[in-house]
Amino acid sequence: MKIAISEEQIQARVGAMAEEVSRAYEKEVVHAVGILENGFMFLADLVRRLSCPVVCHFLKMETVEDSVEAGHQPRRSILYGPVGNISGQNILLVDMLVDSGITLDHLVQQMLLHKPKSLRTAALLDRAEGRKVEFRPDYAGFPWSGSRLVGYGLEKDGLYRNLPYVAELPS
Repeated sequence: MKIAISEEQIQARVGAMAEEVSRAYEKEVVHAVGILENGFMFLADLVRRLSCPVVCHFLKMETVEDSVEAGHQPRRSILYGPVGNISGQNILLVDMLVDSGITLDHLVQQMLLHKPKSLRTAALLDRAEGRKVEFRPDYAGFPWSGSRLVGYGLEKDGLYRNLPYVAELPS
């Protein structure tokens, strides 16, 4: 493994992102929704540095391939647990990595149906060339165009989430 983004780089960027978010919300309450499991470390570090009032929530998302008839493409469903009443609230969706953008865009569209006061997204890593839909996080930490990453919440076979840095796995 080779360190791609050091612990110091991560903490400096998370601090800068927290300042941006705090300026945007000022004294208003923000409901930070961390997407499990990849986003838990980023969410924890980010919310500890916010100067605005924060309520933390956690959301588990998963994609499921639906069985279909022979000769047809499988259909993929995006499932997630309830978030609670977000109507009229300031929502900040927090994830570690945006790649295709499909799952986060879907979640944003579903949450907008509940009429939040505002809805913004934050991701520490932004792999823009992997996009399958038009989606850009409101707050992005680092662009990434390399190979598979682990650490700081990202895993491979359940391992490496606990690393305080992001590392690139060998091909």
